[in-house]
Formats: sequence, C-alpha cells, structure tokens
Amino acid sequence: MQVLTGNRTAVGSPAIAARGLTKRFGPITAVDDLSFEVAPGRVTGFVGPNGAGKSTALRMVLGLVEPDAGTASVLGFPYRSTDRPARTIGAILEVQSFHPLRSGRNHLRVLAAASGIAPERVDEVLAAVGLGEAANRKAGGYSLGMRQRLGLAAALLGEPSVLVLDEPANGLDPHGIRWLRETLRTFAGDGKAVLVSSHLLSEMAQMADDVIVIDRGRLRYQGSVADLTKAGAESLEDVFLELTDEEGIR
Repeated sequence: MQVLTGNRTAVGSPAIAARGLTKRFGPITAVDDLSFEVAPGRVTGFVGPNGAGKSTALRMVLGLVEPDAGTASVLGFPYRSTDRPARTIGAILEVQSFHPLRSGRNHLRVLAAASGIAPERVDEVLAAVGLGEAANRKAGGYSLGMRQRLGLAAALLGEPSVLVLDEPANGLDPHGIRWLRETLRTFAGDGKAVLVSSHLLSEMAQMADDVIVIDRGRLRYQGSVADLTKAGAESLEDVFLELTDEEGIR
C-alpha cells in the first residue's frame, strides 16, 4: 500500500500512529506513554472517561499541543510537516465558532479560499451534510446539531484521507446520529481513516470497526469491536467499565 502526504509518500504506514505520547500540565500527567494506531479503511472509536486525556492526545496528533515525549504521525509524517493540511486531514475538535452574521456558505467559502480549494466544493459539502437548504442562513442562528454538521462540512472541504473528530454527535438528534454513522462508514469504505471520540458507547459499538480505550492518559485496550464479542464481552459498555477506573475524574 502507498499513502500520500503533500508531495511525499510513506509505504505501508498506518493512517495515524502515536508512539509513547506523554503530556504534563504542571503536576498533572494528562497523557502517559500512549501508543496506538489507526488503520485506513476503518472507523476507530476513541473512548475514555472525562479527563482521560482524549482531547489532549488528539491535539498532539494534530500538532496543536507539543508532547513532552513521544511522536505522532499522519500518513507516515508529522502532521505539521505536510504542505497541504486540508487535503491530508479534516478535524473537528470542538463545536466551531462562526461569525454569527456570516452564512454557512460564506463561512465555508472563506475556509476554502484560505486552503486553495475550488469554491464549487463548498456546495458539494453543504449538500453532503444536509445543510443545502440552510446554506444562506446566518450561522449564528444554527442549532447545535447544525453547527456540528457545518463543522463536518469544513472538515470534508479538502477531500482529506483522514478524519479526526472529537464528540461529533453532540447536539445531533437520533436521525442525525444515524446519518453521522452512515457518513463516516461510507468515508472509511473508500479506504480512508476515521478516528472519532465519543461518550456514546452504544453508538460506538454500531459505528466503529476498532476501538481504543484510554484512562488517566494510558492505553487500556486497542483492538477490533468484533474481537471483544469473540472474547465473550456482552457489550462495549461492559468492557469500558471494566477497563476504566471508576474513581477517576468524571
């Protein structure tokens, strides 16, 4: 297999690879010697209790937080080194803030122009996330679920090979959650990779091919959801509760 980043290639690389990631904030160790991989063509769930270090780990993968130790790569290279970031990875790390008087369409047009993406792509992603009819409405009037959809549209603008999503189902109704599940599985079905964090364990069990469980910044489990069933686990929730420290931060 050959994967691309910018004008360079990495042969046989996972879509995302973390090796020994560690991050401390004063006396608190948020991420502790964390290693994991995300494979292309798969949806990988990233789960853990509140305060487990998920968001910090995702930010280190994206080069937004400098690790105290360890490395992270996307398609074989540090994300910061790619010369076409929007075409390599699309990310939602929180519900994005938008200029309240700017329409959803104009918000995406600004992002597209900044990344050298053809303006025609804006209407394509608006349609893909179900915001075509609301494209000219002011983003300040969007519901939380609509803002999540607009954030996903922004992540998809560059037709990336990898998606990294932090709690993308927040604010979505049951129809929206089902739509998100189908959208991400279709994305992965094209040979691309998805890393998605969520507290909705029942949804992760339906959406994800693989799962990474962390607690207090440390890896507790990595493997396929199917293997959990083969091992006799009744549900992903049961595995989660068994592997995570109930005395940890919630």
